This record gives sequence, structure tokens and C-alpha cells, in this order.
Amino acid sequence: MADGISSFWGPVTSTIECCEINYAYSSYIAEFYNTISNVPGILLALIGLVNALRQRFEKRFSILHISNMILAIGSMLYHATLQHVQQQSDETPMVWEILLYMYILYSPDWHYRSTMPTFLFLYGAAFAVVHAFLRFGIGFKVHYVILCLLCIPRMYKYYIHTEDIAAKRIAKWYVATILVGSVCWICDRVLCKTISQWPVNPQGHALWHVFMSFNSYCANTFLMFCRAQQRGWNPKVKYFLGVLPYVKIEKPKTQ
Repeated sequence: MADGISSFWGPVTSTIECCEINYAYSSYIAEFYNTISNVPGILLALIGLVNALRQRFEKRFSILHISNMILAIGSMLYHATLQHVQQQSDETPMVWEILLYMYILYSPDWHYRSTMPTFLFLYGAAFAVVHAFLRFGIGFKVHYVILCLLCIPRMYKYYIHTEDIAAKRIAKWYVATILVGSVCWICDRVLCKTISQWPVNPQGHALWHVFMSFNSYCANTFLMFCRAQQRGWNPKVKYFLGVLPYVKIEKPKTQ
């Protein structure tokens, strides 16, 4: 904790602290950079949500963008307070979000339409209840990584079956952001003692938030493109302000 600044939220009760001095700038924000670094995630999710609603994409994509916003807000609450309850508001939406990704990835080829959403909903609800009473620690990370790994084969299948160069570029940005972000996260966790002695802390966990904000946006955009192809909506990748990609579709008049 920074000298001369008291903690508004009381003693730390979360199981994880990042490599950032607590309450360095305000008595109301425990980890300043790790808190504000979630803002890009909210803004990018809002842009994606507006595009999904404006072009009448399936509701699953609107829910996906909203889940990205909920996750970013939960992360802000957690890093601002470093309380166990707020940590759950970060970790539980992480699991819910990845379950939603699994549904979007696998549902097009699922023959029994009601079984998958029912199972994923019950799984997510059960996890939330158990997570409210138990502290998983490393178990949570292992569980989350396993869920992420289950998504990779399907994402790769979508990639190899996509011929559009611009869409493939979005998928490559998805991979690049998660790799660079993971390096930032690992360095922040493993090399904290060394980093703390540097004149300037690069704030690896905050950078992880920023890279993962773009990672989620790229994943959502690529999946929207692939789904539009499946529905025959003639998708094209356009660029907002010449930089940020989004999907433009042309639905047949019958739809």
C-alpha cells in the first residue's frame, strides 16, 4: 500500500494480488491501472453490440457482447476493491462467457438443439453456486484453461474453412493478442519482484486487460463473420475509422 493513503475497502480478502502498489493514487481504488485498463473492453463490447443490434444479428451475439461488458465491469470492481466477493464477480462471468463461446462455436452442428443450451446453463449455474462458497485458487485457473482449450479445435475449423482474407486477418489478430497478453500476464505474476525494482512498472496485468479486450472483440467479429456465411448473409469486413474491423451483412429479402 502506498504511504499516507488509507484503504476505503478494508483489508484485502481476495486470493490474488497483481504486481501493482495498492491504493497508490486513491483510497477508493486498490489497483489503479488494473482497474482503468478494463475501459477498452467495455467500449469495444459496446461497439460490437451496436453493430449486432443495428444489423439484426442473432441474439446470441448481442448476449455475447453484453457478457464481455459484464466481465469487464466485474474485473473493474475486483481490482478496485481486492475483496473476495468482487473477485467472484470477475471469475464467475469468465466461466459464463467461455460457455457462451462454446455454444456459439458448436451449436450450428448440434443435432439436439435444446440439450446444449440446457446443459451449459445448468453447468454455469452450478459453478456459480459452488464458487460462491468455495475458493478454488489454482483449480479455477486449470478449469478455465480446460474450457478455453475445448474451443480451440472449433475455432481452427472455422479458420481453415474461411477463404476471406480480411476475416482470416481478424483471426490472426485474435491469436496474436492472446499470445502477447499471456506473456504480459505471466511476467506480471512470475517476475513481480524483479519488475518492482525497475524505475517504471510496465503494468503487465493491465496490459493483459487491454490485449484481451481486443482479443474478445476479434473473436466476436470473426464468429459473426462465420455465422453470417453459414446463414448466407454475404458478410464483408469493413473498418470503423479505417482501423477497427466489423462485419457488414446483406440479408436476403426473405429474411
